[in-house]
Amino acid sequence: MRVLVLGGIRSGKSHWAEADIAADMSTAPVRYLATGSTDTGDPDWSRRVDAHRRRRPAQWSTVETADVAAALRADTRTATLVDDIGGWLTAAMDRREAWTGGSVHADVDELCAAVTGFDGKLTLVSPEVGLTVVPATAGGRLFADELGALNQRLAARCDRVVLVVAGQPLVVKETIR
Repeated sequence: MRVLVLGGIRSGKSHWAEADIAADMSTAPVRYLATGSTDTGDPDWSRRVDAHRRRRPAQWSTVETADVAAALRADTRTATLVDDIGGWLTAAMDRREAWTGGSVHADVDELCAAVTGFDGKLTLVSPEVGLTVVPATAGGRLFADELGALNQRLAARCDRVVLVVAGQPLVVKETIR
């Protein structure tokens, strides 16, 4: 089962995804792939990262990585939660210099292939675009365009898509296997 959890900033999407996978995998191991940078020098960001860490059950393993596709391919069976796709995309855009004309298309293709090839329970958390103001900068608009296209590709590969609003899940897509 592959699940895509979408939501706006501070919508409760990560918390909902963590609770959902924990309920499904109550005693089984869960791998948490964290995509956000942890050494930004921003105290507020550090507090947010710490809050996410404290919420996770002690038996979960955590891998902090920007190479989600490689991590998914390395172990295709252990239940995995990826939080979040927006952080992954930002790192990929930085690495490929997409802000100034580079392309993340190969990275996106690789991620989508890894998601398709994953055999275990997989939950992907991603910000939903279009729930806030239109970005005022060219870089912001580029990110929104890339994330919107990526979310659509991931949703097509997932069995379930859930939109979280104010902490409440709304099932957008449900495919029964």
